[in-house]
Amino acid sequence: MSEIKPEFDALSSSYEELLRDPIRDRFGAGKSEFFHVRKRDLIREYFRGRGVDSKPLSFLDLGCGTGALLTLLRGDFSYVAGCDPSGGMLEAGGLKEADIDARVQHDPARIPFDDSTFDFVTAVCVYHHVPPPARAALTAEVRRVLKPGGTFSIIEHNPYNPATRLIVSRTPVDADAILLRASETRGLLRTAGFQIDDQRYFLYFPEGLYKKLSGVESALKSLPLGGQYAVFGKHQGSRRS
Repeated sequence: MSEIKPEFDALSSSYEELLRDPIRDRFGAGKSEFFHVRKRDLIREYFRGRGVDSKPLSFLDLGCGTGALLTLLRGDFSYVAGCDPSGGMLEAGGLKEADIDARVQHDPARIPFDDSTFDFVTAVCVYHHVPPPARAALTAEVRRVLKPGGTFSIIEHNPYNPATRLIVSRTPVDADAILLRASETRGLLRTAGFQIDDQRYFLYFPEGLYKKLSGVESALKSLPLGGQYAVFGKHQGSRRS
């Protein structure tokens, strides 16, 4: 993660423009908002499916960038926070002005929050920027800032989806990307002492179709063809040997 900080600082002012791709633009009607809203809805479905009221909970978005997901979910939690190696990205998102606790992650091996601070942590399209040898340590660090019984969700690009692979291969901000399969993500979580609580693939349909076929997309969640996937792991309270 230390390698991406200067890159993303330099790209922060034009980040959204650099994400543009003909396939991605058609899928999301030319806007990034659809992709953020889908993740917000996925998270809401997770808590709703377990009968959990998220309002009293605390939420951290690791590698939050400009904070789009934090902004969408700030009303769903009692305390929302974000961190990112790029101060430029945080500044571009205006998170301080939005009263979101946004901190620069100066040390890629250390999340800038105290032990057992959060009930819920997300890492959205972060791990494919992390060198594979550093991923286990980052996952253990997330476990440190989670409360026992808390949940960590890793949301990533699905390497089995050919359109996703093509988009990533020609997107400047993903020049260093090394995609990971859902099975690798589950392995990282288990090794760090998490119990897998849920997994689902999503982004099967473009925005226009999704509005009509959201129920179908939910039914397809186990089919590994969606553009992205989410894995949810529960902090078990004691480290596995």
